[in-house]
Amino acid sequence: MKQDHDICIVGGGFAGFWSAVAARRVAGPAASIALISAGEKLQMRPRLYEKNPSALAVDLEPLLTLVDVDFVHRCATGLDTAKKRVTTATHTYTYDRLVVATGSVMSRPNIPGIEFAHSIDTQSEAIAFDERLAELAARDQPTTIAVVGSGFVGIELALELRDRFIAHDAPSVAESLRIVLVDRGTEVGVTLGEGPRPVILEALRDARVEVRLSVGVTELSEQSISLSDGSHLPVDAVVLATGLVASPFTATLPGDKDELGRLIVDATLRVPGVPNVFVSGDAVAVDTGSGHLAMQSCQHAMTLGRYSGENAARDLLDLPLIPYQQLRYVTCLDLGRAGAVLTSGWDRAVVSRGEEAKTTKRFINTVVIYPPENPTRETLLDASRITPLETAAATTVAGT
Repeated sequence: MKQDHDICIVGGGFAGFWSAVAARRVAGPAASIALISAGEKLQMRPRLYEKNPSALAVDLEPLLTLVDVDFVHRCATGLDTAKKRVTTATHTYTYDRLVVATGSVMSRPNIPGIEFAHSIDTQSEAIAFDERLAELAARDQPTTIAVVGSGFVGIELALELRDRFIAHDAPSVAESLRIVLVDRGTEVGVTLGEGPRPVILEALRDARVEVRLSVGVTELSEQSISLSDGSHLPVDAVVLATGLVASPFTATLPGDKDELGRLIVDATLRVPGVPNVFVSGDAVAVDTGSGHLAMQSCQHAMTLGRYSGENAARDLLDLPLIPYQQLRYVTCLDLGRAGAVLTSGWDRAVVSRGEEAKTTKRFINTVVIYPPENPTRETLLDASRITPLETAAATTVAGT
């Protein structure tokens, strides 16, 4: 495989994958394009709170091969923007245009015993947590699980846990399960806004999830957690859902960064003062065109990827760049047995709840976030266009 490319994309998540496909569509067959990724699969990260996490990924290489993008299964470790080189442990790759789409990682608190905590931030971590649930299910004894962090992931996981035990053939454990949701904040789901909060709180009450607010975790052991109010909670498992920060690779790029470590870029996703480099997905801080910064979410990453790939190819061909814009914004939060809650806009006005919203959530989780099923080269390239994605977002809000 050649090591000199017209366009290199670093990162194999939603933004990186769609950036590679969009770059191929715009650049045409003559350009050499490579995607460098530490993982072989496009992980369905928004679904990792669900059962059977081992099935929640899609192989990257067959899809990339379909559009003649070289797949480099290596972890990028360094970047020299002056010499236009990306390095891995064993190889160096040069580029004319670069897209950094290395995503985000969970922010892990620096506390004693943190090694005893689980997470579902990656597929491998979600599988390890599921294996722990299987062990607890096999004991058939009273069980306590603490979920640390009451954001999107923490709420969805807490409300799914009883059915996760049922999936492991442990209904008695499921119904007696003690679930404790812990957060330093004064409200559940602060970033989700006021609109859906009453629906969320009702779902948590009905699911018998204990909520402990205004307390942080100060220490962990295999059998307990210590909280900042001086209390101690015996547990059988702790799972972290403590928010996201930009991946460490983002720090290899010069430029201003926000409090989450994301690169602050211009409207075309270029890094100011760094020629030929674009940043995408969870690694970027950019206005959506509505006065709000893009969120670290699949919803924004998929569109950002399409823009970054398109603009990298346009820049290569000396064509005008397209300013990023993503005016539609929805949230659809899975509430387990209570269905879901769907909101629209940055004020997060509730559009639907219960089973109606759950239908939308299933559609998002099983269709919208996936590449086209059994694609041809043409259908995959066409799916990398920006307009169809925006249309899909609109129909999602309508619940279709």
